[in-house]
Amino acid sequence: MFDEEINVIVEVIDDSEAAFDIVSTALKNGKAVVSASKKMIADHLTEILELQQQTGLPFLYEAAACASIPVIRNLEEYYDNDLLHSIKGIINGSTNFILSKMFEDKLDFNQALMLAQQLGFAESNPALDVEGYDAVNKWSILLNHAYGIVAHPDKILFSGIQNIQLSDALVAKEKQVDIKLVAQAKKLKNGKVAAFVLPQFIKHDDALSFVKYQYNGVVIESGFADKQFFYGKGAGSFPTASAVLSDLSALRYDYKYEYKKLYHHTPNELTNDYYVKVYVSFDDWAFIPREKFEWIEEWHAEAERKYLVGVLHVGELQQNNWWKENRTSLVLSTEPIIEDFEVIKLKKRSLELAGIV
Repeated sequence: MFDEEINVIVEVIDDSEAAFDIVSTALKNGKAVVSASKKMIADHLTEILELQQQTGLPFLYEAAACASIPVIRNLEEYYDNDLLHSIKGIINGSTNFILSKMFEDKLDFNQALMLAQQLGFAESNPALDVEGYDAVNKWSILLNHAYGIVAHPDKILFSGIQNIQLSDALVAKEKQVDIKLVAQAKKLKNGKVAAFVLPQFIKHDDALSFVKYQYNGVVIESGFADKQFFYGKGAGSFPTASAVLSDLSALRYDYKYEYKKLYHHTPNELTNDYYVKVYVSFDDWAFIPREKFEWIEEWHAEAERKYLVGVLHVGELQQNNWWKENRTSLVLSTEPIIEDFEVIKLKKRSLELAGIV
């Protein structure tokens, strides 16, 4: 890093703090940097942006998002901020592999996780994958390129698949849907952005339903281009290496991220003021605060593993952890976001008149 004849540093280590030290030192010493360290970038995005402005040097990290899928460069160069309606994706290959095994081969969660570890798809600490940390780190990075939002992962609502049960997979099959860990960001009618990483029911005709095992997929919807689907290997040594090599090649042409949505547009703002329709399965009603639901439109209490379908304000999920504890499993509906409160009140009143709530 102190050799004046070296003008590029490639950083792909596992220790996020050591990685940031390498990156910051390299930039301060006049060197361009290529990185694949998503946690480091997500944790230190504000400082990294400042360093790039101070030094004028490029810092490229396509490999940190979806490995071989060039989603960052497409968001940077192709999609205008005002035209981008939404972006959603399966961005963690390990959890997708586990869920695919639960659906396709009827393995339980622990069996599928063990197989993912044996095949080298899981991180050295599998909790980073299965509890959603890896995916939310990637989503923090992509929110900046999609909407100009600089948000630490702690500010984004997220969970993993650690509480998904085989019984949830069976319910999904009955409803003719799949369960995927989906990262999603959507521009609401008020101009603010709803963003989260949560398990979600996916219809069989949804593009993400075709993303199985260790593969990643991203769907971007904009005003003129409508929906576009990016698909490929989002993990593994060769896909990651391909993205690193692509960034190195781009440096030959003095390419750098311009962060257009952050610096050349008015950045969007995250919001938690909206509602989501959720499926919640659990062992005991005592663990479920039914009074927190705007309404409950479906429940099944006769089986050993019970479940309900209802509507919650996102603030309830952000502020409390009951939905992550006591083997409680929460899965979003296929179209989860509800932003019009008048519709909510009308629906709730109709259920009250019907004697359901």
